[in-house]
Amino acid sequence: MSNDKVAVTLAPRKVTGKAVKHLRKEGVVPAVIHNHGKDSIIVQGDVRELTLAYKGAGRHHPVELTADGKKYTAMIKEAEFEPRKQQLVHVVFNAVDANQTVDAIVPIKPQYNEGNESSPAERNSLIVINNLDEITVFALPAKLPDCLYYNAEKLVEVGDKATVADLILPESVELDPEMDPDQAIATVYEPSALAAANDAAGGDAEEADASAVPAAEGSVEATESEAAQKTAE
Repeated sequence: MSNDKVAVTLAPRKVTGKAVKHLRKEGVVPAVIHNHGKDSIIVQGDVRELTLAYKGAGRHHPVELTADGKKYTAMIKEAEFEPRKQQLVHVVFNAVDANQTVDAIVPIKPQYNEGNESSPAERNSLIVINNLDEITVFALPAKLPDCLYYNAEKLVEVGDKATVADLILPESVELDPEMDPDQAIATVYEPSALAAANDAAGGDAEEADASAVPAAEGSVEATESEAAQKTAE
């Protein structure tokens, strides 16, 4: 877990509903803090400061909030971006207890031997398809990792896979016990087989037979549904 502290100062917010669009025009982002079953705290913050906080914390790093003179340790639960400009427009925080286990979504990354920047399969002109880009972990807020790694050096030949069981878990970090340990994280394929599967799918490999091409899950920005936004605002 990164030791970099992410801190944000927020101000109380009186504007709610559709009127928040005027805040956004002034460079202010509406936000809400859900506080352990208590009444939610309606707040707002500078768009630049909150954007930097999101980039630094994502959904897996504690954020130290100061709001109306009170301090909270929180996680970013949801963040909504305007699609065209990708500008942050709303944030939902969950206040957490530093001494209680929380869940967070962390990215999954390959780990290579020193001096390597790709797996043996990729170095041999094969293709590695990512089947899982992120996963939920459980830990104390201060112990949450910035990401989980798997040993990509085991990906050598066509058909080789890295699975959830291959994830390297830091001390005091756990996965959901219902998570299938055999679920693939990354799989090795022959380029010609992928091309054939793509042709069979009419140019969209994601629609091909799952036995030929697994559906690759790209990185997904944390977004908030319209209904959730209306509730939070």
